[in-house]
Amino acid sequence: MFKDRKDAGLKLGEALLSYQKDNPIVIGIPRGGIETAFYVAQKLHAEMVPIISRKLGHPQQPEFAMGAIAEDGSYYLSPWAKSEISADDLEFVKNKEKEEIKRRVQLLRHGKPIPNLKDRTVIVVDDGIATGSTLFATLKLCQNQHPKKLIVAAPISGIDAAKQLVKMADKVLILEIPEDFRAVSQGYERFSNLNDEETLEFMRKYEQEYGSHYLG
Repeated sequence: MFKDRKDAGLKLGEALLSYQKDNPIVIGIPRGGIETAFYVAQKLHAEMVPIISRKLGHPQQPEFAMGAIAEDGSYYLSPWAKSEISADDLEFVKNKEKEEIKRRVQLLRHGKPIPNLKDRTVIVVDDGIATGSTLFATLKLCQNQHPKKLIVAAPISGIDAAKQLVKMADKVLILEIPEDFRAVSQGYERFSNLNDEETLEFMRKYEQEYGSHYLG
């Protein structure tokens, strides 16, 4: 069990130290993944950038995720959704989430584009993996840019999501995969959702420490 996201991020960073020589870029998935990614980047002295993905809620039950979409339009759908959701309904939900993606890109990256990932070692970090939808969509975005290595790192995950990740990345590093996994929060002593301002604060801290030009 991890004390909090800082403890988890530092332990992830320690486990990823062998990639430091590759000059990696660390990608954080907002919101909680940004905090975890911050400490991974700190440990590796690496470049960090947020990439935005949003869950696609079912048209009749928005809180029920049927997949996710990334900011370049790459998307992941749960197997059941592919046969049950009409193309029109899917397009409606995607367009709705694209608006929120634009807002978050403006907030967290000042509207700047994703840096070029081609031939880079890319480490995608989240604070934990439940359904994995937003992570899967983010990985599709990364694959489209043809990185040299694509690595997924998270403190905790369920077994099913971890198995699926192996098909999508060159390396999967998950510190804990409980057999009785129910929620990401069970891996932490202290765990709360981050709001926009708290997430942005980690981007500001990164800028102050490393002078990231992604924040203007």
